[in-house]
Amino acid sequence: MDKSIDFLLENAGPVIRYRLRKEILCDLSKTEEENLLERIYQMPLFKKLLECVKPSGFIGVAMHNNNDRQVNEMDDGEAAARLLSNYAIPKDHPLIRNYIAAMRNEGALQEAFSYPGYMKKFFDHRFEALNNGNSMLADIYAMQAMLGYGDDEEVRYFQEICLTGFKRVIEAGSLEEITHFDPKIKTNLKYRCHIDPDDYFPCSYTLANLAYTSAWRTPENIRMMADAINHINAIMPEAGEAGLYVMMFKQLKGPCFAFCRPFQAFTADRQDVVYYRRPLTEIAMLGVGERCGVLRESAANVEEALAADGILRIPFESSYFKRRYIDQIKLPTPYGDIGLEESYRSETAIWCNLTFWAVQFLTLVKNQTTKKNT
Repeated sequence: MDKSIDFLLENAGPVIRYRLRKEILCDLSKTEEENLLERIYQMPLFKKLLECVKPSGFIGVAMHNNNDRQVNEMDDGEAAARLLSNYAIPKDHPLIRNYIAAMRNEGALQEAFSYPGYMKKFFDHRFEALNNGNSMLADIYAMQAMLGYGDDEEVRYFQEICLTGFKRVIEAGSLEEITHFDPKIKTNLKYRCHIDPDDYFPCSYTLANLAYTSAWRTPENIRMMADAINHINAIMPEAGEAGLYVMMFKQLKGPCFAFCRPFQAFTADRQDVVYYRRPLTEIAMLGVGERCGVLRESAANVEEALAADGILRIPFESSYFKRRYIDQIKLPTPYGDIGLEESYRSETAIWCNLTFWAVQFLTLVKNQTTKKNT
């Protein structure tokens, strides 16, 4: 990966250079770290985030939200947490410490979710559907994990809930064995099968919680997670063939990326940007290495794509696909892949973003594979 690293050090912005040197090369001096962090603090999205800090320490209006009360595009609790995590802001930064305290303070949460709208309803019912990650509380716990506080005693119990969801998948031979179908439910929704609020089932928020925590990690649990990911890819129908909903408030709701379809392996010609590379990274963060077939296949494809000059590129079919890619990564959302560059006016910034992902992904997969074999 030497060519990839040289390309990033020469062309990437401060976030990628900071994370590359701190997390992968591990050669960052204290002075260099302070200088790079200062540059990150001057980036436009970080400055917009600062405008959204509430007196309680909470950042933004509710979570997973979008309404006319927002100051700017960072005025959302989930977007704020994702940006701080993506930028690798130190967990002892006062901004993060105060935000964590606010997420654990009932009064601060009540104030943050006090605005009328559907998110207030989800907050009022935040313990409902926690077992399958489709509650607002699961979102709040996942964001705490992403900021480095998911192993604290007051939130650690959620890790066992997350693990149980993946264990349940292993016990099933098909999606139909896990879901329910009630012909009495009249709906115009595409799919009719659902899971109940108390059912355990894995989703993007439960995966993120485990990816960013460590208290749950035992050799047995790590093997179980590898088996669960492999089993999901073995039994789940392809996207578009089947899906599910979660029963909430006595209504069928679309679950937040419930893992009811296979994980897609990375290929250099695939232009998907919706929750595509990020789950591969988070699976690799579990420490499963190449035990997971989707990681093994993806790593081989990444290495092949980097072979020529060390730069990961996407062959955009048109300006539309290029614009769509940029639109999906320029803000930290639950749906898109991660963007770390300040601007994407040049293709070099796009290739930097992709190449850093490739280096990070291969490092996570290969390091764990090496540990497994020693």
